Amino acid sequence: MARVVVLDYGSGNLRSAERALRRVGAEVEVTGDFQAAVECDALVVPGVGAYAACMEGLRAIRGDRIIGRRLAGGRPVLGICVGMQILFERGIEHGVETEGCAEWPGVVDRLDAPIVPHMGWNTVRAPEKSVLFGGMDPGTRFYFVHSYAARTWDLRPEPPMIPPLVTWANHGGDFVAAAENGPLSATQFHPEKSGDAGAQLLENWLKDVTG
Repeated sequence: MARVVVLDYGSGNLRSAERALRRVGAEVEVTGDFQAAVECDALVVPGVGAYAACMEGLRAIRGDRIIGRRLAGGRPVLGICVGMQILFERGIEHGVETEGCAEWPGVVDRLDAPIVPHMGWNTVRAPEKSVLFGGMDPGTRFYFVHSYAARTWDLRPEPPMIPPLVTWANHGGDFVAAAENGPLSATQFHPEKSGDAGAQLLENWLKDVTG
């Protein structure tokens, strides 16, 4: 059974993420403990609320270092919602620019749409070789609730590096709905709130990262 830590840094749907992971067979601990988060089989970084507040909470428990250390060792990390957004270089909210974890280049900013926040069920456009969305119908819907997102993808590694798999969704314009980049994966939507589709995605992720 996979040992998964849901990182507790004062933000996020911790218990709903815990329940969703238990549903697909994971052994789950919700903690902000540095060693536990570094040493577990797989780490989930949730996030709800403002980018700046999430980064402040993350840095308070050295969460940015936890993520960096795990990725340096090829150990899996999954970011969810703002937990995805903080993986980019920076976020801009209400004119305030905040440095992120910079695991991916690019900026998170406000959606360019007539109605914000983007709240409810939406489809995504996943690439053919996606692991996260493996076995799912192209019309599968996931639950989103957000006002900000990465609206471009700037990481394009040179061969022989394997290019990331980027999944897109649309609300007013295209934005990054998910990304798979070696040991680092993330979703802008909430798999823990997405019913059977979210459960399948989490199961796909766990099977991939734990073998």
